[in-house]
This record gives sequence, structure tokens and C-alpha cells, in this order.
Amino acid sequence: MSWGIGIGIVLVAAVAGLVFWNIRSSAANAALGAALDVYTTPLATPGAPPDAGAYTTAAARAKEANREFVAIAHDYSWLPEGTKARYFAGVTYEDLGLTGNAETELKVVAGSSDRNLANLAKLALAGLYRQTSRDNDAIALYNEIVAKPSATVSASVAQLDLADLYAAEGKQDMARALWAKVKDTDKDGAAGSIAAQKLGAK
Repeated sequence: MSWGIGIGIVLVAAVAGLVFWNIRSSAANAALGAALDVYTTPLATPGAPPDAGAYTTAAARAKEANREFVAIAHDYSWLPEGTKARYFAGVTYEDLGLTGNAETELKVVAGSSDRNLANLAKLALAGLYRQTSRDNDAIALYNEIVAKPSATVSASVAQLDLADLYAAEGKQDMARALWAKVKDTDKDGAAGSIAAQKLGAK
């Protein structure tokens, strides 16, 4: 009898845990969706009467979206939605020019076990490093993506960005070598088309 009671207690606890997880996950999804709605809200048309809730500047919109993303990342840090919110917190911090905060958030997400999200964070972080004259750090991240691409960021996309970095540094031979590689490996894709245009323009 005691054995049966013990099994019953375990089952009840497991079901309760699953229900709690589903409720929290649903709440996190809803909150993340609402924050993304804010971030993608069209800006008010200059000179026109503003719609209710419309943002007049991208900075004002990013500030409000960032506040929501940061709250979600804090409240649901143990759920995948929390990690996604942290990524968008980093992106919106960058929009607001808060590069230190952006780097902190994006570095955490870049170390995530979710490679799709991690590579998005690495790509954003590499862009941040380029803006702040940390080209070597950006190059390292691009090469990490090339070595382990994902559905969200292909090797070709990272190579295009890396080639642009080399071109900006005046390393045209290295840039052309990457463009040629992308052109050959992604013949029918958008990245290959971009690479071909870059080669034709040089």
C-alpha cells in the first residue's frame, strides 16, 4: 500500500510540474510576442496625427521594447523564451547605443546551447565589435559561425560579413577570396548572388 501511495505522489508531482511548466511557457510566449509587437510597431508618420500608442522615434520604441525584453529575460530566465528575450534585449540595447549592456546580453546568448539563437547573437555581437573597432574579436566570431553554421545563420552569410570587414580594412585579396568561395558554394542562393555582385564591382 505504501509503495502505491509513493508512486501516486510522484505522479501527481510530475503532472503538477508539467502543468506549471506549460502555464509558465504560455505566459512567456505571450509576453515575448507582445514585446516583439512593440519592437516592430510602425513609427508615426511625420506631420500626421499620431495614432494611439504610436512611437514618434525609433529610439522611443526601442526603449520600451528593451524594458519589456529585459523583464521577460529576468522573469523567465530558465525557459527558452527567456533566452530569446535576452537576445532581443541585447539588440535593443545596441539600438539605443548602450554598447556595454548590449555586449553583456549578447555574449550570454552566444554561449547558449541553442545554436540557432547562439549564432544570431554571435552575428549581432560581431557587428557590435566592428562598430567599436574590435575587428579581431569580430573575425573570431565570424569564423566560429563558419565552423558551426545553423539554420538561422549560414556559413555563407558569416563569410559575406567577414569579407566586408576585410574590404573595409583594405585587405582586398582576402575579401575577394571569400566572395569567390561564397559564389562557388552558394551558386543559386542569395549569398552567392551578393558575392558575385561584389566581385563584379571590384
